[in-house]
Amino acid sequence: MLYTEKSDAELIGAYLGGRERALEILIHRYKDKVYTSIYMIVKDKYIAEDIFQETFLKVVKTIRDGRYAEQGKFLPWVVRVAHNLCMDHFRRTSAQMPITLSDGNDISHLFVCEETAGDRIERMQTHKSIRQLVEALPEDQREVVVLRMYADLSFKEISELTGVSINTALGRMRYALINMRKMISAKQLVLR
Repeated sequence: MLYTEKSDAELIGAYLGGRERALEILIHRYKDKVYTSIYMIVKDKYIAEDIFQETFLKVVKTIRDGRYAEQGKFLPWVVRVAHNLCMDHFRRTSAQMPITLSDGNDISHLFVCEETAGDRIERMQTHKSIRQLVEALPEDQREVVVLRMYADLSFKEISELTGVSINTALGRMRYALINMRKMISAKQLVLR
């Protein structure tokens, strides 16, 4: 069986058995989701890159030290590590970073397909508009949207990560969607 077809648990086992390539596959499998989650919280490309690296250094050390308990929840665990490091960053700086909208951080590279230059520009504008809408949300709503839409976590995982009930997480998502619809209407945006 190819490494790319192995489960997260099998890759961790292979890495612990001395196969470095298994860890590379595991990191590559989730790097986009983890990085995007971090970026949507800190809103700064360079800080996001630093926290991303710190996240995986911590993940590797935890696995290597035998302190990771595989429960079929590798991605939620990594996102939790990343989230905690983001919160540590904010505690250290004692102030929220300014919002930076850099097209260099667009997740459009995830959508590989043949497209015209006009399609690409339209898609980039849509992503930029959505990013602006998400960034305009109150922090608690933005956090739930980022964890759900970019990190692909369940509401149960979000509630555990943020320390709120599932109903609160669902409520925050509901209010986030309502607020985003209001902003779309007020700005007369057309998202395709």
